[in-house]
Amino acid sequence: MKSIGDRIKQSRIALGLSQADAAKKLNISTPAFCKIETGQTDLNISRLLQIAKIFKVPAVQLIDDKAAATDPSAELAALKKELIEKEEEINKLRKKVIDLYDKLGI
Repeated sequence: MKSIGDRIKQSRIALGLSQADAAKKLNISTPAFCKIETGQTDLNISRLLQIAKIFKVPAVQLIDDKAAATDPSAELAALKKELIEKEEEINKLRKKVIDLYDKLGI
């Protein structure tokens, strides 16, 4: 299981930033940033949100392993598919209601 520091490091590397670059963007020293990545410093929420904003990732992705593994575009595609299926189901039900009204002569 990865720690928050590991996920911060992974996000930093994905952006091609060095620890010094990341520290500069956060207005902290490089050793202070190193301590964040290694877990020697506990993060407060405001610092976590600042890191997430600078690294262009959702804060929850830095906190939760499962969120980091989830591909938002894949999840969105699955939700769109489910929505289409539900709309088709609604249309079938509407047709049944119309057919029932026709049978009743209403």
